[in-house]
Amino acid sequence: MVAGQHTLREILSQPDVWTEALTAFDAENSLLQSWLASGAFDHVIITGCGSTYYLALTAARLLRQAGCHAVACPASELLLHPESICLPGQRYLLLSVSRSGTTTETLRAQEQFKATQAGSIVTITCDSSSPLAQRADVVIAIDAAQEKSVAQTRSFSSMLVAAQQLAALIAGQDIAASRPQPAFCRHLLERYGDLARSLGENGGIQKFFFLGSDALYGIACEAMLKMKEMSLSYSEAYHTLEFRHGPMSMVGEDSLVIGLISPEAARQEHRVLKEMAEMGATVLAIGQELGAHQHQVALPADLPAWCTPVLYLPVLQLLAYHRAIYKGCDPDQPHQLSAVVSLDDI
Repeated sequence: MVAGQHTLREILSQPDVWTEALTAFDAENSLLQSWLASGAFDHVIITGCGSTYYLALTAARLLRQAGCHAVACPASELLLHPESICLPGQRYLLLSVSRSGTTTETLRAQEQFKATQAGSIVTITCDSSSPLAQRADVVIAIDAAQEKSVAQTRSFSSMLVAAQQLAALIAGQDIAASRPQPAFCRHLLERYGDLARSLGENGGIQKFFFLGSDALYGIACEAMLKMKEMSLSYSEAYHTLEFRHGPMSMVGEDSLVIGLISPEAARQEHRVLKEMAEMGATVLAIGQELGAHQHQVALPADLPAWCTPVLYLPVLQLLAYHRAIYKGCDPDQPHQLSAVVSLDDI
């Protein structure tokens, strides 16, 4: 079997699978609208493990941008420290996110939340038959996004597409604005595939830094995790301007600094990348508003901001894939990892 063949196929299949994700959301749209109209919650908790916790970070920020009180927490924190997250007398919506729907911490956290009758549960998953799906009040299941690779790529992005739709629905935004996402994904994969490969195969780069602010910090974390998992490379993620406060001491000619540029803070974030280039780093900027950096990935300028976080992912997934193949790693089977974490003692 060729190393990474499943991962590459799954990355390249994302345009079609995102269409399936939008269809899966549409199937629950009427139910969600009537349920949301009932005003059944005051706060939203979004939870997951690993990649899906990073998805939760992005989704929570999208909800907060829309005026909804939302927090993200790892499922283990919700399970072990519920009193720090669920306050007495408050009504909650729990949004649980899991590729398999069988991750132990997420299941246990959901069970505990349900037992306390603190609120309702919406689940986003890639397995409609999973225990997590069966125990939720509303399920958005994207079965087409299931993967053979251990590393999450199309599953993560497809669940994020659904989470973005849910955030937009709660905010009263026009969810039809997301329809061009699959076509834009295809364009990004075709237009910037060679750039991802050339950077991934650059042996002079030994350290990878992913910078993002607000909703894009969760995307930076997921990109960092993909690089670690697939290629066993040194990679870190930071809030963009926080990078100056110590971590930039690690930057040099052996570094690739990737800035996920947000429209609201583009000027300040471009300045950070410019400073890193002056320190000798290779710089890659991704966003709707670009500057004059060494490497750039242009996102469509005519999409509303809430639609765009998922579009930062495809090129970064390809980058991690090519780095893994360059180093002789198999991204389908990352070192010491399995597709599902199952625990008996929690």
